[in-house]
Amino acid sequence: MFYVLITLAALAMLYVVATLIIGASRMARTGKVAREQSNSWMWKRVGAQAVAIGLLYLAFQIRKNGG
Repeated sequence: MFYVLITLAALAMLYVVATLIIGASRMARTGKVAREQSNSWMWKRVGAQAVAIGLLYLAFQIRKNGG
């Protein structure tokens, strides 16, 4: 179970990096639509970070408790 959670956390971290890059590229553009897209991608990044941290927390709690 530990390795499954670590793998899922790693995938979530890759998604964080992808959303950061996409959000930053949208931020470089001008206009209202680009600003809204950038904001949307940055909120997706925040959510992905929360998921990654949660998965890591669960993985290390399981590891600490001998699982």
